[in-house]
Amino acid sequence: MPSQRNRASDARAAHKVTLIGAVLDSVLGIAKMIVGYAVGSAALVADGIHSFSDVATDALVVVATHYGRQAPDSDHPYGHGRIETLGTLLLGSVLIFVAGGIAWASLSRLLENVPIAPPGPWAIALAVIALAAKEWIFRYTLKVAERIDSQLLKANAWHSRSDALSTVVVLIGLIGAQFGIQWLDAVAAIAVGLLVGQIGASLLWDSIRELIDTALPEAEQRQMRALARRVPGVLGVHQLRTRTVAGQVLLDFHLVVAPRLTVSEAHEIGNQVSRELRLAHPQLYDVIFHIDPLDDSALESPDRLPSPPLRADIEDALEAVWGDMPLWQERVALDLHYLGDRIDISLYVPNDACQHDLNAQAQELRKAGTHLDWLGRLQIWQGPGRA
Repeated sequence: MPSQRNRASDARAAHKVTLIGAVLDSVLGIAKMIVGYAVGSAALVADGIHSFSDVATDALVVVATHYGRQAPDSDHPYGHGRIETLGTLLLGSVLIFVAGGIAWASLSRLLENVPIAPPGPWAIALAVIALAAKEWIFRYTLKVAERIDSQLLKANAWHSRSDALSTVVVLIGLIGAQFGIQWLDAVAAIAVGLLVGQIGASLLWDSIRELIDTALPEAEQRQMRALARRVPGVLGVHQLRTRTVAGQVLLDFHLVVAPRLTVSEAHEIGNQVSRELRLAHPQLYDVIFHIDPLDDSALESPDRLPSPPLRADIEDALEAVWGDMPLWQERVALDLHYLGDRIDISLYVPNDACQHDLNAQAQELRKAGTHLDWLGRLQIWQGPGRA
């Protein structure tokens, strides 16, 4: 599981790139609006307003990454990653609205044949500078997002790309107006609006899939099962389930091991499976495994079936039928093995127990317990005992 130090480092990286983007958006927004008013370019003024809207989304990213990257606590034992998911959902929605606004405004200008005055070289130069700056912040943000595996930061990177694309539209429009080809602005804007909308819809769809706990692709799940089965001691894998939270994967599964393994050995086999999975799939955030003594995947969930007797009830029942027998009286340990609807018994007795026929005594125990419908196989072990 990621350490608190890693979370803090990731959050700092996300905050740094987002704050740089916010400063850049503020400077560009002011410059676009001043030059736009000066040359009479409504497109440049609108692009400046768009840049200021990016500052608001940058603030959202800072807040979401700050809280989303916090460690789990008593109220949120699975962490706060859903905050990032909700932030990505909101940004995807913003991109769709931005796309709709660009396309609608451009279509209206195209249909109404709104004239655009020649803007001059200063306005065109500013659009070129803004385009280069937004493309740079897009690539920088996307690089950091991929390094810390943040879907929210990736969404903000694409939001920056949408601003760059809108600046492309403005640049085309400015150049077209400069040379008298005014309809280029509207046509290019509609095309860019559709592209921005596709990006927003993709982010929105991915966020919704994450919120409803959609599993990893089946091919990746098959790889996980195959890797787990290769670990010595694993007899089978079933009920493997995955879901994603803010780019990190949560995994739980059942491992089938030999039914008479000790608890500690079976648990260590599970630990080894977990280690192998984490090495092969670094995006794994939390791995939970359940040890099964047999493959019960085709059966109803065990906790929904009738309850078998537990140790205290079993010992009382055996005391009632074996209480006067030497093997039972001299036992040093009793192991229980729950296998299906039967419970196997392993009875440990010391070397000097029952000097008379051990096999005969064991037969008497089996005969006396035949009416216990839960009693399965009975094994007698003689030796110095076990710890």
